[in-house]
Amino acid sequence: MPDASADLLGPCGPVDEPTLEAVDAAVARVLGDGAALGDGQREAVLGALVDDCLAVLPPAAGKTAVYAVTGLVLGGPTVVVSPTLSLHRDQVAHLVDAGVRAEVLNSTVAARDDVLARFRDGAIEVLVTSPEQLAREDVLDALAAGAPTLLAVDEAHCVCDWGPDFRPDYLGLALARRRLGRPRVLALTATASIPARGEILELLGVPDACVVVRDPDRPHIHLTAHLVHEEEAKWERVTGEVVGLEGAGIVYVTTRRHTTLVCDRLREAGVAAEAYDGGMTARDRGRVQDAFMDGEIRVVVATSAFGMGIDKPDVRWVVHGDTPTSIDAYHQEIGRAGRDGRPAQAVLFHRPQDLVRPKLFASGRDPGKGALTTVLAAVCRHPDGVAQDELAGPAGVSKAGLSRAIPGLVALGAVRRLPGRLLAPGDVVDCDDFSELAEHAAALVARRREREQSKVELVRRYAEATGCRRRTLLEALGESRDEPCGFCDHCDAGHPGDPGNRAGAENGDPVPGEAVRHGEWGQGTVTTVAEESVVVLFDEGGYRTLSLPVVREKQLLAPA
Repeated sequence: MPDASADLLGPCGPVDEPTLEAVDAAVARVLGDGAALGDGQREAVLGALVDDCLAVLPPAAGKTAVYAVTGLVLGGPTVVVSPTLSLHRDQVAHLVDAGVRAEVLNSTVAARDDVLARFRDGAIEVLVTSPEQLAREDVLDALAAGAPTLLAVDEAHCVCDWGPDFRPDYLGLALARRRLGRPRVLALTATASIPARGEILELLGVPDACVVVRDPDRPHIHLTAHLVHEEEAKWERVTGEVVGLEGAGIVYVTTRRHTTLVCDRLREAGVAAEAYDGGMTARDRGRVQDAFMDGEIRVVVATSAFGMGIDKPDVRWVVHGDTPTSIDAYHQEIGRAGRDGRPAQAVLFHRPQDLVRPKLFASGRDPGKGALTTVLAAVCRHPDGVAQDELAGPAGVSKAGLSRAIPGLVALGAVRRLPGRLLAPGDVVDCDDFSELAEHAAALVARRREREQSKVELVRRYAEATGCRRRTLLEALGESRDEPCGFCDHCDAGHPGDPGNRAGAENGDPVPGEAVRHGEWGQGTVTTVAEESVVVLFDEGGYRTLSLPVVREKQLLAPA
């Protein structure tokens, strides 16, 4: 007879019987009588009811239900941070249909004061908003008065994309949480490698949170990569590939110029295609997305701005015309294909020269401790705000270099952004002694640059793999695989490769996901292991590729 007490042990600790009953009642309210949480959903809910939690769940796993149920059981209002207006609209529609009192707060909402007042008064159970809204003092004050018990961060991988040009207000979420009274954190995403998980939790201010992970494999997506060396030849092959594919699909490229280039070529070839990038107006982006979802156009050629919240079940393929700059981004993007569970294709065109484009790595040096000490001193002298561009000269750094460093200061709570590119002192800076904070910020920015560069090398490893491609991809995401998948280009060709004898503790070999220590580079996490090499992401030194025979002979990696 099953042990009923086993049901009380959740992924992050024990859950008592009254809480389990409350979960069942909340599930019935959100999903309907007789409904049950699916694979991963229940574990994520039980985890978040015990501790701060990061849940890495497959696409279409029902993340809205996860935070809705969690929030109802915790008993107070929930604030949901979500990246796009379309997601805001869709999530609130689902919640309202389920009878949950939900509202949106974003730049399109006219009755802002009314929404904030109703949240403060307890009339709203779930408020879906953006990181930019949580950077506003008036919004934080109003939401704090409503005493939220849950802060849910949807598409949490966006936290790892911080920088001067991509949604810098994601870095303010740890500060926003403190201002909101430290509600429970529930971060949700479909893709996060082991290094990305740590970075997400660190930047959200909950480094010791529980992590719930479901197998990231998407075995029905066939994986292929083509190596090309000439840019013109690459675009010809991308066009020819798309023309030959059936059904709806997405072509991902890295620049706005490439969206136009590929879209024009596809149209000339008779393919109904539209371009999509983050620089388009909200109306134009909405028009393209709606046409794709409704089946009016077959192909969207897009930058990474397209995709979050795109839950179109019949996308049959995803083609990458440019090599993405991280495994996490690639896995996230190919996951938009085959959401109906039917076979789909992911095709990558890899031109090695693209990975050394100057735009991938900003030129110029990063500000060090001394420069950031000067910046913080200037900010402290202007409590009402000082223009960011005025700080670069006195600090002895370029404006571009300062722009790369400011996100680090924001992430640590040393500065906060004000409208008009103004900077003001943050909530943790001590204006009498900020040298230690400046040192931490400089280290964070330097580590960020090194990790971004080393992420590219891991993508290169996948694109240029000689064995089972799925095995390489999954190991980069922290999932060990010894058997070839049988559903990628190398397996098709009869070249699955040999992962080697990787019995881990049995013979001392490292295994993907294992925490290790190196005499020179310190602590790290094994990401992939091949026949002759092992890739480790070191906490301070980024990704390093080591010879596996040398690691064995000299015992270079010890369990951490």
